Amino acid sequence: MSAPLLVGLLRDTTVSAPGAAEGPDVEPVLRLALDDARATGRLDRDVEIVRIQCVGLPRGSAFAVEQAYAELAARGVLLVVGPAIGDNALVATPLAEAARIPTINWSGAGHARGEWMFHLQVGSHEDEPVVLARHIAATGAARVAVVYDRSPIGRRYSAFFEVEAELLGLDLCARRSVAPVADDSTDEVRALRDAAPDALVYLGLGLSGRAVGRARSALGWDVPAFTCAAGMWGHTPGVAADIDGWTYVDVYSDTNTVLGAVRERLGGVFAHGPAAAYGWDLGRLAAEGLARAPELTRGGVRDGLEQVKWLPAAEGHEGTQLSYGTQDRGALHGRYLVMRRWERGESIEVRDGRSDGASGGVGV
Repeated sequence: MSAPLLVGLLRDTTVSAPGAAEGPDVEPVLRLALDDARATGRLDRDVEIVRIQCVGLPRGSAFAVEQAYAELAARGVLLVVGPAIGDNALVATPLAEAARIPTINWSGAGHARGEWMFHLQVGSHEDEPVVLARHIAATGAARVAVVYDRSPIGRRYSAFFEVEAELLGLDLCARRSVAPVADDSTDEVRALRDAAPDALVYLGLGLSGRAVGRARSALGWDVPAFTCAAGMWGHTPGVAADIDGWTYVDVYSDTNTVLGAVRERLGGVFAHGPAAAYGWDLGRLAAEGLARAPELTRGGVRDGLEQVKWLPAAEGHEGTQLSYGTQDRGALHGRYLVMRRWERGESIEVRDGRSDGASGGVGV
């Protein structure tokens, strides 16, 4: 019997308590895609997922990510999937280059790429601000107040948003920063309110975004609110209520037929939210990288990933594609960012300024 192919899964959680809620685990979706490739003969041997979990940034440490990556390397994996958080993807990028292990991070960090570090965009610190600023401008808002995380994620979001806002003629009338794990942002939000903006924008990972939402509600400030992929935290139990009414950027569309087929197979916790979308895309990329490898070595799998071309993606709007190349490490091509809005605990897709769904609410 042939030895199984080893795929590492590096889970960089944001919580320190075992079993604390962070949304659905991506591993079952990865497993489904890998098993499909085995069943159809795309892979000629079984795949074993080697899982290492650590508490990375912002609640944990970069060292925890370094240790987890080193352990996967020592276990002999051909490919690493992870990390998921942009700060940790930046930590892992030089590790992948030094160890020469093909790695696919699934974060928003577009600059966490290299010869060995591939990227599946679960959001984008560079593209999202452009989409968000254009959406806000289309609502007629002229003066915008911004609160952002004091972190690589928050600062990069903020920098790209500022450039696009200037090009669109939006007035950034007030800016404040918060700690990426802030529990209370009342003072910062009050200062932004006092600038009398037409819209409030939060940019960051999302842990402190919940505090921004609570502060806005506590202050009775009924200004239109927007955020980046931080709004995806609303899919975690208990969070949506704190950002109710917020328009945000996500990575799944209700009309994507690839996603619909995956959800039908998985059901349960994967019937809603983005986990089935990015989990499936990760699994397809891993499976195809292994299947296309000219030899079953780490270098061979890297070459195999470069041969992945134009696979239908579960993320994004219908028609989004997965593709890598010799100097192309960003997997998603096409309209992979989707505007959505939280309405009474439900994420509603926003099209042409309107929220689709039973509620019939108007997007702002």
